[in-house]
Amino acid sequence: MLIPHDTRSALDMVVDLVNTAPESEATDRLADVEALYGFVHDHSVSGVERLSIGDLVGVQAVRNRFAEIFAAPDARSAAELVNQLVAAAGTTPQLTDHDGYDWHVHYFAPGASVADHLAADGGMALAFIVVTGEQERLRRCEAPDCGRAFVDLSRNRSRRYCDSRTCGNRLHVAAYRARRKEAEAAR
Repeated sequence: MLIPHDTRSALDMVVDLVNTAPESEATDRLADVEALYGFVHDHSVSGVERLSIGDLVGVQAVRNRFAEIFAAPDARSAAELVNQLVAAAGTTPQLTDHDGYDWHVHYFAPGASVADHLAADGGMALAFIVVTGEQERLRRCEAPDCGRAFVDLSRNRSRRYCDSRTCGNRLHVAAYRARRKEAEAAR
């Protein structure tokens, strides 16, 4: 599946935003304006100078909408949620080439709030996934104690864990130990 750079960046942002929620971590990793500044910096969100508690509340609401899209049972439901999110953000598609990247589309309106910026770009990236018939790639980690969001970009859509080196490896080691213990008990 070929995903343009800007869409991939937006998908990464969506996943990271969803994973700041308290349900996927012990605490809310986006609980204050300082954390929002960090998120905006880490994802190179352009045009953001000052942030307020209102911005934080808006981004947390967008985060909740993204989580609903990940949980949508089918493409029609996901499409409806994406349409609502993008419409509320007041998208204004613009072609741009910056930072060494070829022409691509930014969907947020000039001067948009950070919440609308994230909703527009992230919503359109999620729309790309739905339009290409790949909604099942929007997943949650299958590790019992995890549940973090991720986009399965594996060729055969077989990824089950948010990170194979942590969740996946931990579960494989636990299964191996259980099999070994069972085999020793059978002797």
